[in-house]
Amino acid sequence: MYYIVALLVSFVLVYFSVPYIQKLALKTGFVDIPNQRKIHKAPIPLLGGLAIYGGFIVTAAIFTHRAPEFWGITLGGLIIFLLGIVDDFYKTRKQELSAWPKFLVQIVAASVLPIFGVSIQGINIPFMHDGFVMFPVWLGVFATVIWVVAITNMMNFLDGVDGLAAGLAAISATTLFFIALLKGHSAMALLSIILIGTSLGFLRHNFHPARIFMGDAGATFLGYVLAAIAVGGAFKSATLVSMLIPVLALGVPIMDAFYVIFRRFRENRPIYIADKGHTFHYLMKSGLSQKQTVTFLYLLGICFSLVSIVILLVGNKSS
Repeated sequence: MYYIVALLVSFVLVYFSVPYIQKLALKTGFVDIPNQRKIHKAPIPLLGGLAIYGGFIVTAAIFTHRAPEFWGITLGGLIIFLLGIVDDFYKTRKQELSAWPKFLVQIVAASVLPIFGVSIQGINIPFMHDGFVMFPVWLGVFATVIWVVAITNMMNFLDGVDGLAAGLAAISATTLFFIALLKGHSAMALLSIILIGTSLGFLRHNFHPARIFMGDAGATFLGYVLAAIAVGGAFKSATLVSMLIPVLALGVPIMDAFYVIFRRFRENRPIYIADKGHTFHYLMKSGLSQKQTVTFLYLLGICFSLVSIVILLVGNKSS
């Protein structure tokens, strides 16, 4: 019941705040301007990240404020959110914020998490006497930062079709909820369920045809929280096999990012320059509609998630 209440509170907060934020964005001109790279044809409010951040943090403060992980995600998430708002503001003026300052700020935000105990601590190696290998502090922090920054940007990559990022965030968060629950990480399970409610509350307004966009502020914040939950709930002291579990839980954004990076390297183009070469672009070019494309990637995300849960259950049974 506690989890259900947390889910409902986050959903309600986001769902009912979006219309007010939508009006604020239209009034202030905080809208996404169409260009040759984007799918939409008319200006769309770009302040949805405010509803996502506000709904998640308020709900998490009610249910998990005693957990140190909450404070790490709140502080680091605030840095990510503010960076995204600045980036979105540039976009409303048809400008782009430079990639390197964004990357450095993301590293700072990711570095906040280990201070509050959200860090990869080591790995269990099977068939070894005393098989847990504790990482040096610097290595644990380094691995955590690399993972968090990568997932933060991978989720942002996917925010190119109505409802895709929010729906996949809900699917991944559902998987991470079960993983955290089975591993006994109650704080991470609560944060996961709150993220599900947040994503679904926003998705109601963001599914095609979208009435509001989450912008970089929303997409990067979702990625940041998912990455942090994966570390705290699954990665902290994983076995070699169970390392696949959070990777599969976030399989669609990881798959899309690797494909995009490979293609841009092959074409000798900077990986940080946006284009129309993501998996969802190619699916739409093949003849699928926006809804069909999003549904297909939802189903793919669910398949990845089911495989990750099966691996976890088999691993628990064998141990």
